[in-house]
Amino acid sequence: MKRQPSTQKLIVLGIDGMDPLTTKRLVDAGRLPHIKKFLERGAARENLDMLGAHPTITPPCWTTLATGAYPGTHGITCYWRQSPDSLDAVVYNMDSRNCKAEPVWNTTVEAGLKTLIWHWPGSSWPPTSKNQLLSVVDGTQPGSVNMGVAQMDWEKVIYASSDIKNIKFIPHTQKAAGVGCNITDMKEALSIDDAEEDLMMELWWGDEARKGGEIRTYIKDLGDTEMMIGAKVAYDMIFSPITPASGWKAAPEGALEFTILVSAGKETRYGLITKNQDSIYDTVSLYRSKEDKEPFALIPQGKMVTGSIDNTTKNNVTKPCHRSYKILELSPDGTTLRLWISNALDTTNNMLWHPASLHENIVEKVGHIPPVSLIGGEDFELVEQIFEPSWDIYSQWQADCLIHLLDEENYDVVLSHLHNVDCAGHQIWHLGKTLEPWKHTNEKLYQGLIERFYEQTDRYLGRFLPYLDKGYTVLIVSDHGLLVGENVPPILGEYAGLNTKVMEDLGYTVLKKDADGNKLDEIDWEKTRAVQIRSNYIYVNLKGRDKHGIVDPADKYNLEEQIISDLYRYRDEATGKRVVGIALRNKDAVLLGTNGEECGDIFFTIEEGFNRLHGDGLTTAQGYFNTSVSPVFIAAGAGIKHDFITERVIRQVDVTPTISALLGTRMPDQCEGAPIYQILSDAF
Repeated sequence: MKRQPSTQKLIVLGIDGMDPLTTKRLVDAGRLPHIKKFLERGAARENLDMLGAHPTITPPCWTTLATGAYPGTHGITCYWRQSPDSLDAVVYNMDSRNCKAEPVWNTTVEAGLKTLIWHWPGSSWPPTSKNQLLSVVDGTQPGSVNMGVAQMDWEKVIYASSDIKNIKFIPHTQKAAGVGCNITDMKEALSIDDAEEDLMMELWWGDEARKGGEIRTYIKDLGDTEMMIGAKVAYDMIFSPITPASGWKAAPEGALEFTILVSAGKETRYGLITKNQDSIYDTVSLYRSKEDKEPFALIPQGKMVTGSIDNTTKNNVTKPCHRSYKILELSPDGTTLRLWISNALDTTNNMLWHPASLHENIVEKVGHIPPVSLIGGEDFELVEQIFEPSWDIYSQWQADCLIHLLDEENYDVVLSHLHNVDCAGHQIWHLGKTLEPWKHTNEKLYQGLIERFYEQTDRYLGRFLPYLDKGYTVLIVSDHGLLVGENVPPILGEYAGLNTKVMEDLGYTVLKKDADGNKLDEIDWEKTRAVQIRSNYIYVNLKGRDKHGIVDPADKYNLEEQIISDLYRYRDEATGKRVVGIALRNKDAVLLGTNGEECGDIFFTIEEGFNRLHGDGLTTAQGYFNTSVSPVFIAAGAGIKHDFITERVIRQVDVTPTISALLGTRMPDQCEGAPIYQILSDAF
């Protein structure tokens, strides 16, 4: 029997990393007025939560939201995919061809509904239907649209001073002297050798991972973890002399000049520092040549400037690129300057837009994709002055895009994803409690930043409130929440690669050593019986299945029992508490939807209290500062009860069948959830 639709217009507003506990607390405090209006006109649970899929990490959870199937069914079982050839390596995973379950958007276009999938990570690209009613934008990485394929040059911080004598370019530096409010330790900073290539950004955001090769990351101690590395994404540093302007075609009287190096330090741009009518230097102008009459970027003090287009060269290819700029510090006399320059995004790259004409439409009607910042982390000033405002610009650009496509291109169904909260989480949430590794930071400052990102999200969501009066149904969902850790997490459950310490302590993983006895990033397979890789998986090194297998298949069951028992017995060195929550054989992990060939021989979770941001624990895990890993769920508009609280436990697998019920379309083939009929205004 086919159900009559309750609506023919539906918008899913996905916010990666949005935590219902934090959301509700701020709604109750009056700080999220737009979300409050959605709740008054819609339905949710008391705490705005639902149960997420496992692992509680981006690609599997967004794929569950899109298919109504558990990860063990749809096959996207972590951020990375296990290498089919190596137990210690992972491969790229955000590819719809890895998904074994039908997505809901294939059923909506089949029903004649014009559908847009906007940057839905994990299972949307390449497009999974040839139906002309389906449009897809990116989804190959979680950050911002085109981040993975269009980036031509790194972010930069320019330190210019009249005390500097010669220009110096330091590529991809993490934190160095002079990153604070004043340029300090000048001699030390200028003596830094060129930094080695920092691969972290390429692995997470770039296109290297998509080439299909194996990625090996050995996580041996806290310094190897994403919390220590991910908050320190590298950027270029440029030290430049400030001198009186000379040789310019159109330099104002009293102007000062400095030089910038772009395109990996191989191309030069020229800057003028000019003063206002009160003779205070307050503006920077950037030129390609001193012969130019007009700058390509005009940057007043106190404002982030976006929309500037400048050519950038990478691998001998030159493209027009969009960059943003902001003055971090400029002395009134113009002799000291700190200037941030964003990464450069190729404005012509449409390879992740289907149809490609959609990219041209957005550029013409809305504008070029604004670059977001990925730097800041433990430097509060950079987060406050650069990271947060760049995401605010991007969030409003994305809202402009979706509104244009809804109003002018007449899309019936839109499923969208925004990554501002999650990206901020990986930069700063671990600083929301002052723990030993970060005891130099002020937890109250970072707690305030967390709340500001929720306010930013509320402004974004508020742009879509008018659609409730236009007959639309609006769902607000997330893939998972983000918690502030109670303790320093063990070296177990890190999603980015192979976790060695706990498995070494338990005697299951053995690393090779060099002649001096130092551990190498290489497994001694002749002595290794099991490894822990990706968020929640342990693999037995099995004969006949694995390349270097040493465990007899007849011994596998007993070995799994021993590993599980040892995991439960393992204690945190600092607190003496158990660090493993649950551990299940693959066949038993069907209870959590984490069984099957794409999952490990053992699925485990980290015990609450030792979780990192997300990804290693249960979806019910909670943390410091009233934070949690649970995802959010709010529904409002056509077909939804008003101002309604349901006691029903909502699961992520229920979102797709609820969409299908509202639109009157068939359920996707592998859907395992059920409609949330309690919140529907019509009897189901």
